[in-house]
Amino acid sequence: MVTGIRFGRLQFSGQAGRWAQRGPRPRLWVAVCAAAVALLLTACGSSSSGNSAAGKPSGKLVVFAATSLNKAFDKIGAQFEKANPGVTLKFNYNGSSSLATSLKQGAPADVFASANTANMKIVTADKLASGSPEVFARNEAEIMVEAGNPKKIKSVSNLANPDVKVVVCAPEVPCGSLAKKVFQNAGVTVKPVSEETNVSGVVTKISLGEADAGIVYVTDVRAGGSKIAGVPIPAGQNEVADYPIVQLMDAPNTSAAAAFIKYVLGPDGQKVLASFGFLPPGS
Repeated sequence: MVTGIRFGRLQFSGQAGRWAQRGPRPRLWVAVCAAAVALLLTACGSSSSGNSAAGKPSGKLVVFAATSLNKAFDKIGAQFEKANPGVTLKFNYNGSSSLATSLKQGAPADVFASANTANMKIVTADKLASGSPEVFARNEAEIMVEAGNPKKIKSVSNLANPDVKVVVCAPEVPCGSLAKKVFQNAGVTVKPVSEETNVSGVVTKISLGEADAGIVYVTDVRAGGSKIAGVPIPAGQNEVADYPIVQLMDAPNTSAAAAFIKYVLGPDGQKVLASFGFLPPGS
């Protein structure tokens, strides 16, 4: 609180809320000083709007997102920036387990989008989330093989063949836990030649011919390009992953974080996700 300001022969008392005269009162000088103090008091009593202007989000927005969201979120991000010219998006893509660990270690971010609920629970249990996570998409598992399917893989049971080099994600990664459930559903034991830290590692090894097959998401097969192909998994053996999103408790840019989540859950975001093969929430 401003308690005392002196201008020449005048002194302002914050407690009394008036000027005290210390000599002849020059009227013009009094008016100027009073206006200056009014501006000062207004500035002291006001708070910064933080990261929005005129109701529109602005500033840098950092989103931690599962690797399988890469292409879809890049497109959503471009559309969101166009709709909100004051926002600059920065995505950090990685396995959901790695992202959750980084957040627990204090990595600064505004939004977390996970490829499963298990890693989201790690974040919420540590009280790092603001509000409740919302499922914005779902994704099914699919077998990825080299283009032309040289090993003639037709089912999950073929992956148990020791002559087939199978690569999957590590068990703690969402695509790894998904693969484990698929193998259990099919009643087969598969010994992978490699366990990757995220789904892009599985896609890369198959694309380069370093592995014959792997369990990925439907969206990865669709976005994989000409070097790979997909083999569908029957509904009775398949698994579907829920993708939750949440604003983080210490988000530096709260207004942009809330606006981005709303956009992802809204018709424009959902349209982009569907175009990349994601299923809508609740499907």
